[in-house]
Amino acid sequence: MQFSIASYSFHRELQSGRQDMFKYITDCKQLGCTQLDPWNGHLAPLIAEDEQIRTSSNPTQITFSRAGLDYVARVKAAADAVGLPFGCIAADGSHVWEASEEARAANHACAYRWLDVAHRLGAESMRTDTGGSAELPDDMFKIIVDGLQDTVNKGRELGVRVSIENHWGASNIPKNVVRFLDAVDGLTLLFDSRNWAKGMREEGWQVGVPLAKDVHIDIFKTQENPETLEQDLTRLIKMLVDAGYHGCWGIESLPPDGDEYEGIRKSMAFIEKTVAAL
Repeated sequence: MQFSIASYSFHRELQSGRQDMFKYITDCKQLGCTQLDPWNGHLAPLIAEDEQIRTSSNPTQITFSRAGLDYVARVKAAADAVGLPFGCIAADGSHVWEASEEARAANHACAYRWLDVAHRLGAESMRTDTGGSAELPDDMFKIIVDGLQDTVNKGRELGVRVSIENHWGASNIPKNVVRFLDAVDGLTLLFDSRNWAKGMREEGWQVGVPLAKDVHIDIFKTQENPETLEQDLTRLIKMLVDAGYHGCWGIESLPPDGDEYEGIRKSMAFIEKTVAAL
C-alpha cells in the first residue's frame, strides 16, 4: 500500500526540537512511507522568509535568499538519498482571503513561493487554503475564486497541482467546498476525515469522498468525534475505495496521548487491515 505522513502529525516532536525536516524524512522511510507530505512548519527557514514578505511594502519583489535556496536543495538531496518522492506540500499562510488587499497580496506572494518550493522539490501538489468565513458572501467568494484560479494557473506552469483541504474558514463547509471546486478549473481536493464544521461531518463525507484526489485520515477520538469512530472510519475507507480512490493513504494522526510515532503505526495498521478486508 501507498502511505504518507502529513508532517503535522509530528508537530509535538517538531516543537520539542526532537525532529526537524531531515529527521522527518528518515522517520518516514523507517515507518514505511512511499512519499513525503510535509507541512511547511517543518521547513522553518522558509517560513522565516515568509515573514519578510508580510512586512514588505512590495511583497512580490522579495526573492529567495541564497541560504533559503541552499536549504531547499539539501532537503531535496536528503529525500533522494532515502528514495522518497514528495507528494503534497501543505502551505499554511498561503490562503487567499484577508480583509485587506495588502494582506491578500502578501499571502498570494507566499503562495507563489511555496509553489516554487514544491517545484524545486519535485512535489506533485501544494495544498493552500481559502480563508474566509462559513457564510461566504458573493464578494468574498469571487475574490477567493480569482485568487485560487491564479494560483492553480501558476501551479500548472510549474507542474504542481493545487489543492484545497476541508480545513478552516470557508472550506470546512461541504457546500462551499463543492462551490470552489466547481468554480476553479484544475483545483483538486485534499479530503480530511476530520476537519469538517461541527455537525457537518457526514455531509462532508458524502460530498467529499467522490471528489477526493488525496486524503488525510485520523483514527483518533477527540471531543468532536463520536464513540463509534472506528466503525465510522471503516465505513469511510470503504466509501473511498468504492468511489475509486486508489491514491496514497495520507495519515494526519493526532493521538491524545501524545505518542506520535505509535499513533502513526496504529493508523497504518488500521488502514491496511481495513482495506485488505474489503
